[in-house]
Amino acid sequence: MNHTRILLAGAVALLAVYGFTAGKGQSGANPKVGTSIGDRAPELAYMNADSTKVLKLSELRGKYVLIDFWASWCGPCRRENPNVVAAFQKYSKAKFKEGKGFEIFSVSLDKSRAAWKQAIESDKLAWKYHVSDLKAWGSAAAGLYGVHSIPASFLVDPNGIIVARNLRGMALHEELDKHVKSL
Repeated sequence: MNHTRILLAGAVALLAVYGFTAGKGQSGANPKVGTSIGDRAPELAYMNADSTKVLKLSELRGKYVLIDFWASWCGPCRRENPNVVAAFQKYSKAKFKEGKGFEIFSVSLDKSRAAWKQAIESDKLAWKYHVSDLKAWGSAAAGLYGVHSIPASFLVDPNGIIVARNLRGMALHEELDKHVKSL
């Protein structure tokens, strides 16, 4: 009986120590990769609109980045695009408390390269980070980020950590304003 108590006490102590130390890796310098606020954003690396170059999300480390999931055929996405364009124009040259600027990493859920490129031109999406695997809802990026409806967005800080999700309209501007240096 005494031997069982000692073993049980040892097991409880080990579990307590393991539980305490296992949680340490989830915050601070080494957050887990995921799509929740506070997680490190999963890497994205896909061909650009001309299919000439692979563009990577990690290339933008050091900036605030809006990962914007959209498609040319998506009415709500196209109606949100003027707001995204306005945010890009307003914040791409802004001075931030941390980081060096703002960029947009657009992920298209299109199947047609021609329709995708036409929408980029028509909506005046002037940033260079436009990517797609042209698999629509079968998009690997949408699966990785758990995107089941669009538009969908993730705001990533200069360290690659997700700080906000699904910012539309003025909410995007208000969130970015929190990170801009005061004049």
